[in-house]
Amino acid sequence: MWFNEPERWQIRGRSLSLFVTPRSDYWRISHYGFTVDDAPFYYATYGGEFEAKVKVAGEYRARFDQAGLMIRIDAENYLKAGIEYVDGRFNLSVVVTHRTSDWSVIPLREAVPFVWIKAVRRLDAVEVFYSFDDEEYTLMRNAWLQDHVPVQVGLMAACPDGEGFSATFEEFQVRHLPDRRREEWLRKNTE
Repeated sequence: MWFNEPERWQIRGRSLSLFVTPRSDYWRISHYGFTVDDAPFYYATYGGEFEAKVKVAGEYRARFDQAGLMIRIDAENYLKAGIEYVDGRFNLSVVVTHRTSDWSVIPLREAVPFVWIKAVRRLDAVEVFYSFDDEEYTLMRNAWLQDHVPVQVGLMAACPDGEGFSATFEEFQVRHLPDRRREEWLRKNTE
């Protein structure tokens, strides 16, 4: 399902390609003093604990061009993570929003053709990882996210300053994880 459907997009096999809507983003209040909630987001709703991952590539050109995963409760509570182009450099980027947004980055030494982003939701936290080979993952952020609330999980791209760019998402998957609390309760009550 789309939130802010872009004008041009296509699904082929396990790949979603789109032209990112110009002058679109997700950000709330802090540092810049404005709120925007208008970038393309292709998602499904999930509950419980899960792992989501995707391979992301883009033809980033303008400052703040970005693409990656998003986990969203509503316009005031979300996490977006991926690759972001800032001042001529590529960065691994995570924005966490709980009424106001914050931003963390890991600068990359050089451009990369793609990156894998993985998010693992357990209880009231989401761990965000990146990989360049889908085998070795490195933690880039651990963020709080309200527990016991279904969330929208999917693919996000934004172009706050530019005229749009092409982004591609491949091999997107969401895998439910065993509920550790239920397993512990069963173990304690069946002994």
